Amino acid sequence: MKKSIVVLNVLFVLMLLLSACTPSAAPEPTNTPATEPTDIPPTAAPTEEPVPAPILATDDLGAEIVLAEPAQKIISISPSLTEILFSVGAGDRLIGRDSNSMYPEEAVAAVDLGGMWEGIPVEDFLAMEPDLILAGEIYAEDAIQELRDLGLTIYWQKNPADFESLYKNISDIAVLTGTEDIADELIISMTDRVSELDDKLSSVDDIPLVFYELDASDPANPYTPGGGTFISFIISRAKGLNLGDSLEGSWVQVSSEELLAQNPDTILLADALYGITPEMVADRAGWNEIKAVVDGEIYPFDPFILSVPGPRLVDGFKQVAEILHPEVFDN
Repeated sequence: MKKSIVVLNVLFVLMLLLSACTPSAAPEPTNTPATEPTDIPPTAAPTEEPVPAPILATDDLGAEIVLAEPAQKIISISPSLTEILFSVGAGDRLIGRDSNSMYPEEAVAAVDLGGMWEGIPVEDFLAMEPDLILAGEIYAEDAIQELRDLGLTIYWQKNPADFESLYKNISDIAVLTGTEDIADELIISMTDRVSELDDKLSSVDDIPLVFYELDASDPANPYTPGGGTFISFIISRAKGLNLGDSLEGSWVQVSSEELLAQNPDTILLADALYGITPEMVADRAGWNEIKAVVDGEIYPFDPFILSVPGPRLVDGFKQVAEILHPEVFDN
């Protein structure tokens, strides 16, 4: 019996040893589900928006103008600059104007700050907090500097002397408003119109003497533009000779005796808007002997179309040319 138990114990130990030596069964492979593609892009790392470069400009007084962005709140105290502002597509940013800035019609919607003859309304300017104030040649440098000393940004622009400087004036304002593309298109159109008029006038040989009357408050000594003015330039470009070129000064009075001596061929009445008529001119003492009066060559003329040096100067050029040389434009 003991022998049997011993044998059984030996067999049990052998079974344990054999089971320990037998390799364990490999685990059954499992199928990992494939990852379904998604339309969600990977999250990009955040980037900072680029800061636009400031607008840098130098006005015609040599002052440096710095704007963080194109001007959005603008005051214009010169009719020519108001017209330019609208022509370059920034008229909706006009918040204030001088009383004479009435063109285009939309300009009238801006606050009327007065005629500026009794002084610049500094308190109004400061209260309106403009980004930019546009001022023309009529304002003295010391008056402009006083505004700058108060922290106001003023761009002062000289009147143009010819079409090229007019185009530059338009471009300069467009830089300040960020509307250069519109200005470029406008300048191309104006250049084409001027070239067309020059072509029509190229065959003209007759150069009439022109008296351009600005103001006849004193009928015996009316005012006229002298040499170096844009009006003189336009008359010359239209194949005429400005009577005032022979006088000293930009805006001068001329006596009736001088007018009779020079005997102009054509008279343009830029004061017709204020009630002066060809008949009144003919009734002035001694003027009935002037060739323009004898021939009936007296024409009312819109004073703003040449006196306001903006984009409409091309229209003024065309009108003067048509008056002086109608034969060229009849065809």
